[in-house]
Amino acid sequence: MTPDAVRSWVDWLPARARLYARLARFDRPAGFWLLFWPCAMGLALAQDWKAMALLPWFLVGAVAMRSAGCVYNDIVDRDLDSRVARTAARPVASGAISVPAAWAFLVGLALVGLLVLLRLPERAQLVALASLGPVAAYPFMKRITWWPQAWLGLTFNWGLLVGWACGTDPAPPLALAAAYAGLVFWTLGYDSIYAAQDREDDALAGIRSSARRLGRQLRPAVALFYAACIAFVGLALWLVRPDPLVLVALVPAALHLGWQAATFSPDSVENALARFRSNVTTGFLLAGAFAVALPMPARPW
Repeated sequence: MTPDAVRSWVDWLPARARLYARLARFDRPAGFWLLFWPCAMGLALAQDWKAMALLPWFLVGAVAMRSAGCVYNDIVDRDLDSRVARTAARPVASGAISVPAAWAFLVGLALVGLLVLLRLPERAQLVALASLGPVAAYPFMKRITWWPQAWLGLTFNWGLLVGWACGTDPAPPLALAAAYAGLVFWTLGYDSIYAAQDREDDALAGIRSSARRLGRQLRPAVALFYAACIAFVGLALWLVRPDPLVLVALVPAALHLGWQAATFSPDSVENALARFRSNVTTGFLLAGAFAVALPMPARPW
């Protein structure tokens, strides 16, 4: 079991099934929610109550595609993972699951994602397919840039674009761009917190990250990233609905991110992991603010 695994139903599975469940990160559900909440926000920007019926499908897709992404990442990074204490026990890095078996599992997860894709409108399908290139490139970013967390922000929030594309008359593109920028800054913040766990091992393995690049400035930088998130999301919501109510709805998320930044301790692995996981709550609060910007449904009479 990796150090950041969570005790869950996975521990009750047979030994072989448990390995695949951990390869798919079923024991670490935070990532599913962090991929799902931008999809929910995108559906709010679709400005179409009929599109909200797709929300359960987006949840299934978030689980399948986040798992597929983790499997792909573990295949590509197996040599690097074996040199980092937190990731050395991962099934592919440790040799518990072979690379061909991992590829087969990846194909199975991708087929689940395909079923979800076919439930979406054609325009949303095209937007979703456009994400495959950036997603495939992500594992290599830590080898060529100090900012792989920024690239993750571009890919992990793609669901915002897909959800927006599900509407017949969605929010203006400028509002979409502002919301996307805000969520990219959000991911840059929380994934920099996550990367703080591995700074020493990453330095030995030659892995680049924003946490290493920022050094002693990591904590104020996270605060700055979160402030940019709230500013851009606030702009997006105002462009959709110029009403003080939408800014009031954003206050809980702003306070939660402020708490994270104020209590984040870069030198504590336990603190970094806890603050990272608390972003599941952040996503819920941000999605609530986006929901306030939805137009009221038409009455049947």
